[in-house]
Amino acid sequence: MQIRARLSMSADGYVTTPNGWPALTADPSFVSGQSHGIREFLADCEAALMGRTTFEPALTNSRWPWPDLDVFVLGSHRPDGTPDHVTTDSDPVRLLEKLRVANRGGDVHLIGGPRTIGTFHALGALDRLELVVLPLLFGGGMQLTPALSPETGLTFQSQRALPGGSVEIVYSCRGSRGDLPGKPASQR
Repeated sequence: MQIRARLSMSADGYVTTPNGWPALTADPSFVSGQSHGIREFLADCEAALMGRTTFEPALTNSRWPWPDLDVFVLGSHRPDGTPDHVTTDSDPVRLLEKLRVANRGGDVHLIGGPRTIGTFHALGALDRLELVVLPLLFGGGMQLTPALSPETGLTFQSQRALPGGSVEIVYSCRGSRGDLPGKPASQR
């Protein structure tokens, strides 16, 4: 089992639009559940792990967003209308243990914003960070850091061009980054 976060971001580094929507929703070529490599990504996933802020809007959707995935939600309470098959817990350590016990060998899609991703990274549970860089500039919005520590060790795994001009970049998140140099390499 690997826990994999997949986020979209603008070319200037924002994971949300200035209005707070996920970056991907601003791309004219976005089709929910179909575009930007999401089908290939989900093919190896058996569960979705997210925070309550990401989960709650799904309760009023006309279509359940995770029909083929076990769903685990980190939240201080179980929102009204939560289906019985959804596992919730307010403690990320306990929720992670419940997820591991239920796992049948597939990967986990860690969905959510920087705070949720940062929470599970701090527990050593984030295995991969997958970024879809969009050919858009926002000039504002929410960034992945500081919620995900800048000291996070990223090891390049793969990249691929996606239809519409986006690029998928996949990193392993094991270890930590060393100190940044005080001056450029060319001046050392």
